[in-house]
Amino acid sequence: MFRLFNHSFTHLKIQETLMKTENNHPIHRATWIQAPWSGGPRESCPAPLLRRAFSLPDRPQRATLHLSALGLVQATLNGQAVSEDIFLPGWTDYRKKVRWISLDVTHLLQAGPNVLGAVLGDGWYCGHVANGDRQVYGDRPRLLIALEWTHVDGTQDLLFSDESWTCRPGPILANDLLMGESCDARKAPQGWDLPGADASPDWTSVETHHPAGMKLIPWIGTTVRRQEHLAPVAQSTCPKTGATLYDLGQNIAGRVRIRVQGPAGATLRLRHAEMLTPDGSMYLENLRGARAEDHYTLRGGEPETWEPAFTFHGFRHVEVYWLPDAPAGKVLDLEGIVLHSDIPRTGDFTCSHPLLNQLYQNTLWGQKGNFLEVPTDCPQRDERLGWTGDAQAFVRTAALNMDVADFFRKWLADMRDAQYPDGAIPAVIPNTESFGVTGDAGPAWADAALICPWELYRAYGDPAFLEDHLDCMTRYMQYLAAHKVKDGVRGHPDVTPWGGFGDWLALDGSGKTEGGTPKEYIGTAFYARNAWILARTHEHLGLPEAALTWQTLFSDTRKHFQKAFLRSEGFPIPPTQTACVLALHFDLLEPEQRRATGKQLVELIHDNNDRIGTGFVGTPYILHVLEAIGETQLAYTLLEQEAFPSWLFPVKNGATTIWERWDGWTPESGFQDKHMNSFNHYAYGAVCDWMIGSVAGIEPCKPGYAAIRFKPRPGGSLQHASASLQTPQGKAAIAWRIENQRLILDLTWPENVPAELDLPPEWRTKNPWNPLAGRQTVKCVSP
Repeated sequence: MFRLFNHSFTHLKIQETLMKTENNHPIHRATWIQAPWSGGPRESCPAPLLRRAFSLPDRPQRATLHLSALGLVQATLNGQAVSEDIFLPGWTDYRKKVRWISLDVTHLLQAGPNVLGAVLGDGWYCGHVANGDRQVYGDRPRLLIALEWTHVDGTQDLLFSDESWTCRPGPILANDLLMGESCDARKAPQGWDLPGADASPDWTSVETHHPAGMKLIPWIGTTVRRQEHLAPVAQSTCPKTGATLYDLGQNIAGRVRIRVQGPAGATLRLRHAEMLTPDGSMYLENLRGARAEDHYTLRGGEPETWEPAFTFHGFRHVEVYWLPDAPAGKVLDLEGIVLHSDIPRTGDFTCSHPLLNQLYQNTLWGQKGNFLEVPTDCPQRDERLGWTGDAQAFVRTAALNMDVADFFRKWLADMRDAQYPDGAIPAVIPNTESFGVTGDAGPAWADAALICPWELYRAYGDPAFLEDHLDCMTRYMQYLAAHKVKDGVRGHPDVTPWGGFGDWLALDGSGKTEGGTPKEYIGTAFYARNAWILARTHEHLGLPEAALTWQTLFSDTRKHFQKAFLRSEGFPIPPTQTACVLALHFDLLEPEQRRATGKQLVELIHDNNDRIGTGFVGTPYILHVLEAIGETQLAYTLLEQEAFPSWLFPVKNGATTIWERWDGWTPESGFQDKHMNSFNHYAYGAVCDWMIGSVAGIEPCKPGYAAIRFKPRPGGSLQHASASLQTPQGKAAIAWRIENQRLILDLTWPENVPAELDLPPEWRTKNPWNPLAGRQTVKCVSP
């Protein structure tokens, strides 16, 4: 029943059992509120402060804050932050749904006066998204909040967001995820979110808002948090501006926390860059339309510490410049704050090759920098989108590095929201239709709808990845059959004018970004792979009849592929590394064709001076394929190659993350095309899947590592390698070393989990192998 007090305080007494159903959740009784001002399509406006004072007769026994926003929110209770989470409530397609989060705030409430406060940021809701204008989803940020508490006597009360709240502009004058943040500390009302603060005329009533067609959902996924603090490793002076440059020594996604002192009105500008130009100034051209600048105006007097609240950047270098309009202050301290989704580290890899160790670290940092709310392509320029092609290429490696189960669970739910009514899958999730890309994303990109849930099931053994996504997977394949396939060929020119992005950024396409492998070739190969995945999916879900249907489609597509794309000699018509790799990895060939295609792949690599030529499509699979056809040493040759193009070329040239292009920078040509030249793009880091699974040698025999295979493949110049992984069953680890022409393995795996040892033919065990031991040292000798 309702209890109405004066206008400034409305309660609702509720039963505990009533709270347990979603429709009766307190958040559904709250009203969306907003400030009576907004920015425009290109410019932000002051971030509003919102405030609600209330009084309690006693300190609650338990209290929970349910919080959501259209935009971003930082909430406080009595001046203290309610959470360490950043960018709440994250990014979803706000036209369809928004999440709320529930937080325990018992320790923040007190008997007597209390104040619930909130600062709203523009975020993805009304800030810039990609290269378009602001306000993609709405014109201003909005707040939805419900505070429930239980008294000592067991009764419950609620406080909601409603028209009784007040608001005013705060010190954040502008904020945007891409453009940056400006803060004038002189405009911060002291103690505004504490009890007893003056209710000055600057505080006005909020407006209410009633969005249509949007669903509130309980929290799913992970939150973003501050993860690491990096001190600069070097300092210099910009030759062009005279500003001070700080080098963090690592390319990151995050922002700067700075401690300064100076007169009131002194203003500093922070600019962010991944690289420096040859003359030592900031390389900013590859940011395109992202300004990536933060400004702070000092309050004056005592030292001040500031960190932006509602922005982040992709950078290694920071430029600090004091604007000349007022006397300059001085920097007392500066550090980089690493931000990414709160996904625990679960894997590790090391070996005897220092550059390969750095390659693994670069991949890990690329994942950190791009797993921020959604799996983005890059964190620095005016893009930062959940590109499906990048995600599917990297998902297996991602699950070897970190626990990404909940992170991808949320993203796959976003994908289901984004799927078009006809079944097509868009290129980016959430779907913003940026860069004019609408409708089906095409081969390898849209196929993330099948590849990602299958690989996540393989990694974690949770059938919900398949069950929840099965309808999306099926609808997409039905869409392809109806709109994109003719004579068994997906992307046939007679039925679709655009065949997708191709083998993106491959170097075998005479300068074309899509590479030299025909798009219909790629499309048909992935169409067959999709059918194979759906057959396995139905098998694992206990649906054998449906599995047979999809297995038949795989077999039929395999025959169409051979007819359309193989020469009489048995190898692919397009003479590219990726063409060979897809045909071999997706099992599209008969034995004789397989031998011919394997031979052609080896010749193509040798003709390219033992260097890689694949793009986003072929790169994740090429070393797996070489191992499968008996060319493991050639796989090592590619892996350890240091000349351009190669994985180690960027490492040798100072990279601390994975580059978007093989030739993002070269000594001969300098920087590549500024319009598309990210230095933090994880896709090519997919090679770490092979490094962990074959160089070291850990892989699942059954989904979720319910059975484990140790499969070391020593080779190249390596004398030792090791990897570990916290699997859903427990820790698995392998370390091998070569001593006196003997291979010595130290193996660890969870109790009650069967393991098998798969050695290359050049080694045999000297002592008995116990598949249930859980820990064992195995000594091997050459036959």
